[in-house]
Amino acid sequence: MSKAGSNTLQRIKHLREQINLHNHNYYVLDQPGIPDAEYDRLFRELQTLEAEHPDLVSADSPTQRVGAKPSTAFRQVKHEVPMLSLGNAFSDEELKAFNKRVCDRISWKDLIEYSAEPKLDGLAVSLLYEKGLLLRAATRGDGNTGEDITDNIKTIATVPLKLLGRNMPSRLEVRGEVFMTRKGFERMNEQAKKAGEKIFANPRNAAAGSLRQLDSRITAKRPLEIYFYGVGILKDFDMPTTHSEMLLLLRSLGLRVNPESRVVKGVQGCLRYYNNIGKKRDNLPYDIDGVVYKVNDLELQQELGFVSRAPRWAIAHKFAAQEETTVLNAVEFQVGRTGALTPVARLKPVNVAGVTVSNATLHNMDEIERKDVRIGDTVIIRRAGDVIPEVVSVVLERRPQRTQKIKLPTQCPVCGSAVISIEDEAVARCSGGLFCSAQRKEAIKHFASRKAMDIDGLGDKLIEQLVDESIIDHVDDLYHLKIGQLAALERMGDKSAENIIGALQKSKTTTLSRFIYALGIREVGEATAQNLASHFENLDELMQADEEKLQTVQDIGPVVAQHVVTFFKQKHNLEIIHRLQQAGINWPSIQKISGDKLPLAGKTYVLTGTLSGMTRDEAKQKLQALGAKVAGSVSKSTTAVIAGENAGSKLEKAESLGIPVLTEADLRKLLQKP
Repeated sequence: MSKAGSNTLQRIKHLREQINLHNHNYYVLDQPGIPDAEYDRLFRELQTLEAEHPDLVSADSPTQRVGAKPSTAFRQVKHEVPMLSLGNAFSDEELKAFNKRVCDRISWKDLIEYSAEPKLDGLAVSLLYEKGLLLRAATRGDGNTGEDITDNIKTIATVPLKLLGRNMPSRLEVRGEVFMTRKGFERMNEQAKKAGEKIFANPRNAAAGSLRQLDSRITAKRPLEIYFYGVGILKDFDMPTTHSEMLLLLRSLGLRVNPESRVVKGVQGCLRYYNNIGKKRDNLPYDIDGVVYKVNDLELQQELGFVSRAPRWAIAHKFAAQEETTVLNAVEFQVGRTGALTPVARLKPVNVAGVTVSNATLHNMDEIERKDVRIGDTVIIRRAGDVIPEVVSVVLERRPQRTQKIKLPTQCPVCGSAVISIEDEAVARCSGGLFCSAQRKEAIKHFASRKAMDIDGLGDKLIEQLVDESIIDHVDDLYHLKIGQLAALERMGDKSAENIIGALQKSKTTTLSRFIYALGIREVGEATAQNLASHFENLDELMQADEEKLQTVQDIGPVVAQHVVTFFKQKHNLEIIHRLQQAGINWPSIQKISGDKLPLAGKTYVLTGTLSGMTRDEAKQKLQALGAKVAGSVSKSTTAVIAGENAGSKLEKAESLGIPVLTEADLRKLLQKP
């Protein structure tokens, strides 16, 4: 029990409510209700009372934004709902193509309604509220796992520690973008310069760096702000029907949303918004690099679904890349994990879109010749978002009398092997294969990476040590490592060595698609590897497939087919695969079931509403695995509609056509069919 009297308790409660209300009016509504001096008086009174009664300090008190003591590391946070990235449109034509894909996929004839808003150049975060209180905050990370930055997020004045109102979700996971205004950035850099501290290159870097401070007291001094743009989880609350209504809900809960958000119709509405924001861009208080469009209807979003790591219902329409001129001082050739030699321009440092650029890609020798780029030239470089800066063209009228033509080296700059150029390929390659240390290291790093064999603890620096000290030469050598070999390395001990050996043993049981991806075949990413595994179902059939057969696989054209065939023709590749299997790498066999034996073959189902036991995508995959077709719209040929909570127009259409309607319980029984 607190020793404070009831009057003190009531006063503390009243002060918190008043300060939270004034914070909301000031930061979210931009309508301050009292003078700064009056606000300061209330805040100081609350600080005094809490200092006198520390047992009454609560996590949602507005005084708890000052930052905590330094942490030694960030805890990892698994996102319950992945934080997906967005596809990009760099032209009006690409936007039109996106709109057409949306309409075609859902057989939509009218104008699609989109929710549009500026694309902030900041850092994406996820905040989890339970019963209205801020429980946790995390960075996007890789989309599935981020870093716990709760203490740092609490220092941002525009983040409510407690949601407004009495009626609120029992659980709300909201996504937003942390950023720094231009004025705040300039003011911070001026103060840092006077103090002899680090100067940040641009507001985005400053925001990201501030948010990842281990000492949240430092974060508290940085002028960070946030706008919220979406929801991952919403429980025990009426789900809005549109994205724009969702934004209004967030605003009513005290969560700040971008005031520039609008609802538009069709491509022309999107383009008008894009052009208007483009005109206002320089006058906005923060940096933006484009516009984001989202299909406004949430049920249509569900129907459109996702592709790889991006939603089909949203896209970022990027502004034109920003360009600057500088001098090309030298060219170096880097060797990638596939042996490709990439010419890299070493430039006189120049600021492009707030970032100091001293290196830029020249792509390949064909591009160098096409653009007639020479050492000593004044060149135009372009930087678009996070894309690697590139040399666009030469300013010929500034070409000096003496320039040096760029020549492809005849020997690999890493291992000294001969460099070869294949006809019809723009990229030259080192012939050293897996013996080239540049390729060996990168091949092993790729093999061990999370999306490939997922060997926990086997990081880049350790792999480099193992290769540099000739402990391993190829990926199969990983599975012959001993605890003593690892423990003897710098910054390693017996426990760490045991953990890595354990991770190696664990990684031996994998999936065929992961193994294919881990091999590092050119142009074969996660999605392609999955398509290959699903189609061929075993490695031997894949290794024996010719280009014609490979091109029958979904999304595989002649180029990828050629790369796959070439890879499996190489004797050393087959030897390493054999040695990996001898080391114990295995995966469950994929059992092929003929179509007539699938229990739901010939049946068509439509999913609508929210399911409690699984996502609609999971339900779709399970139905398809049993032979069913899952359609996006209801028709007379529909076998049944499976309706979850808050089912919409599809349920109404099914009832009007007399189509059977199944519950989630019916779905579970359906999935249990032998």
